[in-house]
Amino acid sequence: MFDSWQATMESYLEVFGDNITVQVIVLITGAFIIAMLVDRVVAVWVKRFAANTDSIIDDQFIEILHKPLFFSILLLGFASVVTLLKPEGSIQTIISSVLYSLAILIWAQFLLRTSKLFISHFAFDPDKLDVLNPKTLPLFENLAFVLIIVIAIYYIFLNWQVDMTAWLASAGIVGIAVGFAAKDTLANLFSGVFIMADAPYKIGDFVVLDGGERGEITKIGIRSTRLLTRDDVEVTVPNAVMGNTKIINESGGRHEKFRIRVKVGVAYGSDIDRVRDILMTVGLEEKSTCQDPEPRVRFREFATSSLNFELLCWIDQPVLRGRILDQLNSAVYKAFIREGIEIPYTKQDIYIKSMPEK
Repeated sequence: MFDSWQATMESYLEVFGDNITVQVIVLITGAFIIAMLVDRVVAVWVKRFAANTDSIIDDQFIEILHKPLFFSILLLGFASVVTLLKPEGSIQTIISSVLYSLAILIWAQFLLRTSKLFISHFAFDPDKLDVLNPKTLPLFENLAFVLIIVIAIYYIFLNWQVDMTAWLASAGIVGIAVGFAAKDTLANLFSGVFIMADAPYKIGDFVVLDGGERGEITKIGIRSTRLLTRDDVEVTVPNAVMGNTKIINESGGRHEKFRIRVKVGVAYGSDIDRVRDILMTVGLEEKSTCQDPEPRVRFREFATSSLNFELLCWIDQPVLRGRILDQLNSAVYKAFIREGIEIPYTKQDIYIKSMPEK
């Protein structure tokens, strides 16, 4: 591209003869005018065309694009001036390398802003990939940042004729060493990405871990997940553990409603129809329970000394389980006493065959 630009400029400069000063002024002025024209076309005409589309991402892309084009054309003009002046070999090489490095930095900044624009756009798009979402947005932005910076530094080193072979070999060895030393950290990192992408739980959900811990998810980080137990104790679990254990999400499913069970036994000989009515009345009269689905009563089993029933009620959130279960248990106990329904308990009868002689 630069060679064709240079050949075109030399053909036009022949009009001005051998006057180097005039040619330099013409080159710089021409580059500036062309840069202004291109900037004007992109900023006005192309932007006006993009404004007719439904999406705003093309408008934002054009806003990012026109400045790198402007400065790139100016750098081409200065590079043409350097070639025209033909300074000493080392000076020309240094100036050309500086201009080339500036061009790399300009377009690296353009790629950084463009990558952030497109990643953010797709992260908030409802038809996006599951792996790219608002939770994983910082991760992908950081990966794009590191990748672009590494490539820019690589080409800048090549431009200054720095041998990258030793650097790449050293980086590979260091990468292997760091991988072994930080394998647990890397495992947590990748597990955090998969958790954010798969979303088996979200902030605010009540979960029960395989180890018995139960609490509300308060933070999902790249390295760990935090949950707050009902005792107001924060538990931090590494994501590698969360990704390889069974998790019961009490807030998951079709809705956040949670079913609680009130287990109660009545004595043999009790009127089971009356017991059903009492339990159903207690479930319906409790204001904290849901009416849809409505409460249910189940006769579960003939136990050793009792007829076992269960009152099944739904509540709006799993966090309410303890408080509402307390209210239901109290209401059932009072209703059974009021209606004369006996709740059996363990009894032991002792028979004395004979009294010892004095």
